[in-house]
Amino acid sequence: MIHSLFLINSSGDIFLEKHWKSVVSRSVCDYFFEAQERATEAENVPPVIPTPHHYLLSVYRHKIFFVAVIQTEVPPLFVIEFLHRVVDTFQDYFGVCSEPVIKDNVVVVYEVLEEMLDNGFPLATESNILKELIKPPTILRTVVNTITGSTNVGDQLPTGQLSVVPWRRTGVKYTNNEAYFDVIEEIDAIIDKSGSTITAEIQGVIDACVKLTGMPDLTLSFMNPRLLDDVSFHPCVRFKRWESERILSFIPPDGNFRLLSYHVSAQNLVAIPVYVKHNISFRDSSSLGRFEITVGPKQTMGKAIEGVIVTSQMPKGVLNMSLTPSQGVHTFDPVTKMLSWDVGKINPQKLPSLKGTMSLQAGASKPDENPTINLQFKIQQLAISGLKVNRLDMYGEKYKPFKGIKYMTKAGKFQVRT
Repeated sequence: MIHSLFLINSSGDIFLEKHWKSVVSRSVCDYFFEAQERATEAENVPPVIPTPHHYLLSVYRHKIFFVAVIQTEVPPLFVIEFLHRVVDTFQDYFGVCSEPVIKDNVVVVYEVLEEMLDNGFPLATESNILKELIKPPTILRTVVNTITGSTNVGDQLPTGQLSVVPWRRTGVKYTNNEAYFDVIEEIDAIIDKSGSTITAEIQGVIDACVKLTGMPDLTLSFMNPRLLDDVSFHPCVRFKRWESERILSFIPPDGNFRLLSYHVSAQNLVAIPVYVKHNISFRDSSSLGRFEITVGPKQTMGKAIEGVIVTSQMPKGVLNMSLTPSQGVHTFDPVTKMLSWDVGKINPQKLPSLKGTMSLQAGASKPDENPTINLQFKIQQLAISGLKVNRLDMYGEKYKPFKGIKYMTKAGKFQVRT
């Protein structure tokens, strides 16, 4: 299974390593560095890199590469999922997952990794269980540990680890009982120059924050569960009940967790919430070009589009740009040729536009292709797939909890070709 884990920063330094089954030399990462050099961007490094004696599997998050070393063939997604779980655990423990934070808490990091894998096989990956085994660092605990020489390791085994519900500890008590669910959808799309959709898909998750006393049993039903055909569940969900009734039935972990993630790729189910009108023209003989773009809402069920940021990588021949935005601020970097326009919130009555001219290199030929426009945006209280929660019920406990559902749609890789 997993022999070693290396953490590599964006400048190519290995700042942490952990070995389980056997010590693997750092030189194995040379194959990773070669692949990193060949890739134009960090996200383009292949997730699986075969070497003569090992396989290197990696994920890139928070500007850090998490590289696992294995010696025998295993399902790659199994290792990649574990690496994502490691990152999520660090984030849960320390608030953020970054190189300085990991270096500051290096002892806790090693203790957590020791519990997450046993002889190279995943053991305790649930955040609740880990927090009972290894206490999260606090300023007071750090001071006490420094004075007394003690560690963050818990005194006893987690109660949940020995039960049939390993993700939930026993004896949970809260004065305020509450269960909140966030339905977050990320839309990836490529739109061609005429406004037609080339590809569009939705990656969705339902994140939960459940703080309930005792051992509650929850059921969550949807208005239109048929949308969810490509789904990945948290282990707490009873799969048989979902298959037969399309109802989520589960005993929830305590605290924050991801209940499910899903994927909608059917073109007819993916509504595009924004449109971009563009007029970008370069002339052969002239040293000036024209640039106009307008952004507007489309199929948003009356919800406001906010946090809109438009970016575009301009051709090398563009020396400078003289633009006037109707709202927001724009910047153009003449070195990297990157145009960025922070639009903010779109007002449907007065659509935001960016217009002006481009100064082109004298004598240079017209660029081979027009630039592509990348969009970022957020829409609160809307799941663009149309997914809606019908009801949330609780069994097994007498009290009435506070319940809340929140929806949000945001752009993933949203690209408009011009």
